[in-house]
Amino acid sequence: MTTENLKIIKLEVKDVRFPTSLEAHGSDAMHIGPDYSCAYVILKTGKGTEGHGLTFACGRGTEIIVKAIQSLSHLVVGQVAVDIFKDFANFWRNLTSEPQMRWLGPEKGVIHLAASAIINALWDLWAKLLNKPLWRLLVDMDPEQLISTIDFRYITDIITKEEAIEILKNQQGKKEERITKLMAKGYPAYTTEVGWLGYSNETIVDLCQKYLDLGFTSFKVKVGQNIQNDINRLKIVRNTIGYDKQLMVDANQVWGVEEAIEWMKKLSDFKIYWIEEPTSPDDILGHATISKALKPLGIGVATGEVCCNRVMFKQFLQADAIQFCQIDAARLGGVNEILSVYLMAHKLGVKVCPHSGGVGLCEMVQHLQMWDYVSVSGTMKDRVIEYIDQQHEHFVNPLVVKNACYQAPTAAGYSTTFLSETIAKYEYPIGSEWELMFSQGLFPDPRKQK
Repeated sequence: MTTENLKIIKLEVKDVRFPTSLEAHGSDAMHIGPDYSCAYVILKTGKGTEGHGLTFACGRGTEIIVKAIQSLSHLVVGQVAVDIFKDFANFWRNLTSEPQMRWLGPEKGVIHLAASAIINALWDLWAKLLNKPLWRLLVDMDPEQLISTIDFRYITDIITKEEAIEILKNQQGKKEERITKLMAKGYPAYTTEVGWLGYSNETIVDLCQKYLDLGFTSFKVKVGQNIQNDINRLKIVRNTIGYDKQLMVDANQVWGVEEAIEWMKKLSDFKIYWIEEPTSPDDILGHATISKALKPLGIGVATGEVCCNRVMFKQFLQADAIQFCQIDAARLGGVNEILSVYLMAHKLGVKVCPHSGGVGLCEMVQHLQMWDYVSVSGTMKDRVIEYIDQQHEHFVNPLVVKNACYQAPTAAGYSTTFLSETIAKYEYPIGSEWELMFSQGLFPDPRKQK
């Protein structure tokens, strides 16, 4: 195979949106009516193999991420894929440190979301070229090769390359045993599908029963708009699932520090496992204060779905601000940066339970968590992957959940390839479904707005 065949000859990016706000799917105290969306990258090679990657959004603003991806595209188009993979950490640094574009971050916000979509597409391409699912690509790398993909700038005060390699080497002996177990049973999931804030009480009961019947033992409910409403909804959930099941709550950033502590004290009788995003996602010391105050109540603190880079995660871990680390497959700068967070969390003894849901997040995080089990932590104890039953039918290789466990993917890639008809229907604003909804008056047509 010639290097010309492996040259990346084109980057396409699509704004793909789904009208989830119509039925309150995804609604929480901060995001009242999201339309689950993504900026979707397609990397095309001379060989014909494509890499597909995405980053998640909530509707309006996705077009801004698309523009940012286009502004970074010159850094990847024309490159030979295998050359990128041989020096992936350096490529990652060049992408996230482009001399003029970096000013828009650095390594945060829209510009980092754009980098994430490109990086995710590159990992999908790499896995497809080797005909492996991404989790297996990661597991099969020798420790030195895997660590060579990570940029350790800013985190060597917590973990060095040498320490990271040693962590991976220490887990080599039981990898095959863990792979066998993973392939047989899968990885435990919890569901947030029962607890969207816009759902009626009847819908909550019906969904709780549905997921109990599917074997789920862990549930999460959105809270934070009204304390009495939260108490009433949690009563309904507990009366349906019982007190022997695990129950988490998520405030999606709406509280101040003192408010979070007082609110959670009022909910503590419901035997809450963790409170997620209790305050500003940037307030590391605030999370530490909340964590310390809730510890006597047996309530852990979880955050990370909008934690924008490895440096902030480093500080959350250093400050004992979280008991559950929630990486997001599209918020951080792609797989490379996420690997570094897993390694730091392992060294400091903090469990990783990924944020998921959204468009493609479930598909992606399953690979990362399975790599962690086989190659890093070596355990699934007290670890779960979030599961939301949204938009999976739009992927060529959708996730599979059986007996409340993610089944290990077997298809090559990062599970991020959309069906062609999905793009035809839901590319915004030109997809056929959007044209129909504009004509029905369900959404305003942005092309007709001044």
